[in-house]
Amino acid sequence: MSEKFETSKTTGAHFLLSKLVGQWEGVTRTWFEPDTVADESPIRGTMRLILDGRFILHEYQGSLGGKPLEGLAIYGYHLGLKHFQSTWLDSFHNGTAMMFSMGKRGDDHFNVLGSYAYVTPEVEQHWGWRTEIEIINENELKITAYNVTPEGEEAKATETVYKKSNL
Repeated sequence: MSEKFETSKTTGAHFLLSKLVGQWEGVTRTWFEPDTVADESPIRGTMRLILDGRFILHEYQGSLGGKPLEGLAIYGYHLGLKHFQSTWLDSFHNGTAMMFSMGKRGDDHFNVLGSYAYVTPEVEQHWGWRTEIEIINENELKITAYNVTPEGEEAKATETVYKKSNL
């Protein structure tokens, strides 16, 4: 791979992503209405480097409303476009869809925006879904996602606080 990628792995965005690697346990909170936590459940996840450090694969298991859920995400950084990217799927939020998300050019932290469709026989609405990953320290991180209405208003949807574990 290029010298640019090798530099990114040692001091750049790919190095930042590598800090996510590990076994994680924590709690996920879910909101369906602002200011009212609808669910709070334990979660376990694994994040590992794939494809020579180009991407992080995040696999997780948890529950929502007492029902099990599982999911995965792939996180990466596009060196040419200079932005973070992700793809996300799970057994609750996404149904049978995959969500692709991209950050803003030049952002130095993981903050990506994707979209999904809310479809019924009567209506089709397109909503946004913004995800941030905050590395609090080497043993703790927070993944927060926000629903974005078709009009552009944001509301917290999920928040996972992970701590490193010895799964």
